[in-house]
Amino acid sequence: MRGSMEAGTLLRGAIYWSFSSHSQRHLLQRARLRRDVLASSSNPQLQKSYQGPKPKRDLVPDWVSNNDATVRSLPIYVGGASLVAVLVNRAVSGIAPVADASSSQSRADLLALGLAVTSILSGLIWLTIKPKSISVVNPLGVECRMISSSHLPDPLIAELLWAWESLSSVTCCRSLVVVYDGTCILQIGVAAESPDGEALAVDAARLTEGSVYQGVMKSGSQSYLANLSLYPGRSELPFLPSNTQAVILQPLGDKGIVIIGGDMIRGFTTADQSWITYLGEKLDATIAKHTISGTPLTIQDRV
Repeated sequence: MRGSMEAGTLLRGAIYWSFSSHSQRHLLQRARLRRDVLASSSNPQLQKSYQGPKPKRDLVPDWVSNNDATVRSLPIYVGGASLVAVLVNRAVSGIAPVADASSSQSRADLLALGLAVTSILSGLIWLTIKPKSISVVNPLGVECRMISSSHLPDPLIAELLWAWESLSSVTCCRSLVVVYDGTCILQIGVAAESPDGEALAVDAARLTEGSVYQGVMKSGSQSYLANLSLYPGRSELPFLPSNTQAVILQPLGDKGIVIIGGDMIRGFTTADQSWITYLGEKLDATIAKHTISGTPLTIQDRV
């Protein structure tokens, strides 16, 4: 009995000594690691020895964008200098001022004169053609938050509002309309103003009969109108503000469409378009889970 007690005591002592020594070694390693990290962070030579990837700058495009006027007028200076050089060379070379077709010098001078004049004309064209500045345009209309809440379950309403908050936060979206199964279930953001000063409601029946809606449904893919003022089909979207700059038409399966109005020409990037495609698929799956009962809605509730 005594022997077993002594053996147990020795075993506990060995375990305690092993655990203590392991803990001490672990603490010592942590202290050394911390000391090495502090020493390396405070050593300027080690900081300068970083050889990883560094940001790359395009010097030529940056210089051109910062000196747009100079670059546009550069062909005029080059052409003018070339023209003067040809005339001076002609004057000091002792060749007769009258062009002689049989002389190689005359033919070379004529070619140089033509190139110089072409360069000058190119510079003049560059100065007259200036790109139109693209800026954010404040939509002309009234704020609208209407949703057919009497026919939609709360989870679907929450997801529709989440889609609006996401689009208005990360893109140039200022108007959002969702039409599904011949019913406008959401109209939010800035809408066109009706004669009585209220938001102009969406006529879902008229919209679904139009060529814009039919074209999107037939193609089954997203349609991006980067500059809405250039498209005659904008008359089929009277519920959007009159100065809406860009529109994305995203189909919801074969039963609905999402209409997104932006406040900038070409304001939706390629990444935005891809994300909106996935967002449309998600909304389509969510709406399909819920049955929208009743007749097509004509009166919407404000939220």
